[in-house]
Amino acid sequence: MESRNFARLRPIGGQLRMKFHSFEIILPVDKKIIPWERYSQQQVTAGVCSMSQKVFEPGIAAGRLEAEAYAAQFSDLHPPLDQHEALVAADRCYFCYDAPCITACPTDIDIPLFIRQIATGTPDAAAKTILSQNILGGMCARVCPTEQLCEQACVREAAEGKPVKIGELQRFATDHLQEQGKHPFERADSTGKRVAVVGAGPAGLSCAHRLAMLGHDVVVHDARPKPGGLNEYGIATYKTPNGFAQAEVDWLMQIGGITLQTGSALGAQMTIEELKADFDAVFLGMGLGGVNALGAEGEDKTGVLDAVDFISDLRQAEDVAQVPIGRDVVVIGGGMTAIDAAVQAKLLGALNVTLVYRRGRDRMNASVFEQDLASSKGVRIVNHAVPVAVHGNGAVREIEFEYVDGEMNGTGQMLRLAADQVFKAIGQTLQGDALPALEGRKIKVDSTGRTSVDGIWAGGDCASGGDDLTVTAVAEGRDAAMDIHMALVG
Repeated sequence: MESRNFARLRPIGGQLRMKFHSFEIILPVDKKIIPWERYSQQQVTAGVCSMSQKVFEPGIAAGRLEAEAYAAQFSDLHPPLDQHEALVAADRCYFCYDAPCITACPTDIDIPLFIRQIATGTPDAAAKTILSQNILGGMCARVCPTEQLCEQACVREAAEGKPVKIGELQRFATDHLQEQGKHPFERADSTGKRVAVVGAGPAGLSCAHRLAMLGHDVVVHDARPKPGGLNEYGIATYKTPNGFAQAEVDWLMQIGGITLQTGSALGAQMTIEELKADFDAVFLGMGLGGVNALGAEGEDKTGVLDAVDFISDLRQAEDVAQVPIGRDVVVIGGGMTAIDAAVQAKLLGALNVTLVYRRGRDRMNASVFEQDLASSKGVRIVNHAVPVAVHGNGAVREIEFEYVDGEMNGTGQMLRLAADQVFKAIGQTLQGDALPALEGRKIKVDSTGRTSVDGIWAGGDCASGGDDLTVTAVAEGRDAAMDIHMALVG
């Protein structure tokens, strides 16, 4: 096999990645840059041979890669810093007095303080600084778009184009504490008040923990078998491997005073009126359960799926190699969910993965980092195109798009893509009856999370106003808990 068939080797995160036709090949390098000339013909050929022939098999199939490839494909996207790396990273912080990174953080973490605590060898104190503002600081360190928030605001970014590694330092501190099984907060004496929380996602868990810490008894209802919400079911596997979401929930529950009832859905197992009658306050944090329709002819064909369900199935799989994936996959959408679905389709062994979004890249909700990540994995991104028809005899075989201009007017130019699977990631919708007043398609809330119904608060994705980010949901749950506390005890 001649070397001209390959793109130049690229060192990324301790591996060399290269393209063979449309497929990416990964070779371990032990964090050393090895010139092309030193890679023997045998090594290159071995790398290609590790690809299963099922990669090229049409249709939907599991096990498209060799068994040993999956562990590398779904390994931690950002390996944790060791102690030395953390100290070096912390040493770059200017410890600004009026730090713009704090203002940029939705949970208002005192970032210079926790970095100074790491620098002085007290990572557990740093963790408490973080967790006092963001009880899910470990998860947020993994999934928060820091490049758009705190790190973008970092003065080092403005001066040098290289911010302090705030997210990685946050993970270093919170992991150091949580891996010891320590919980840094104590529950206050019981107030005798009971609060119901609907939804065990980031907003609900944040609210429940703060209320429990203040001495209230909290019952958390969640429709799914496991708590965690999108942290457990809706985030790419390579961002939170090794069961971290559940480990974080278990750690959070150590505060005491929280009863978790899974398989308990609003409207099925209980109603808002029943909760109001049984509890002193109610917090709604159930997220968004529905998925928007494509509005394209033939979208009911087999193989047209919700991206959130695909991500959930992958997250809950005992063996990701057994998750079937198409040879040709199309993802529709421009947010984090679309990127997560597209990247993971590629990691499972899909030969061709195309992400299609109706507007330009600058309008995509996914961060530039996420877009670049998808491209680096071999995902093709097509902009300014909308789906018009799904073709196939019962099952999808092709999907047709029309290119649009900046005002979303059709141009008459069409694009047809082969597709064994189409994943929809075009936004979710609120589900439920007899809810408080809505604003747009979400529950209307004020700055403290109060709804139109006395005694009911809401936060997270189901509530109006905030960004659809884990860190924002945590902040809204925390702030609503503080207002509930003031309403209950004065």
